Amino acid sequence: MKISARNSFKGIVKKVKVGAVSAEVSIEISAGINIISTITKSSAENLELEESKEAYVVIKASDVIVVID
Repeated sequence: MKISARNSFKGIVKKVKVGAVSAEVSIEISAGINIISTITKSSAENLELEESKEAYVVIKASDVIVVID
């Protein structure tokens, strides 16, 4: 796989919650660090996402906001 996005993280699928139209996917990229993404139900099915499967998280955004409290 070659990709131009610089922010990609390899991880393990921890949970896939499929709804009528979309799926919420939780991927652990490091111990205790999960990234959650909402994708279409058909994309989750095409990728055959299931718990314990390896997957990549790719973040491509024109805006990233940093906040402190």
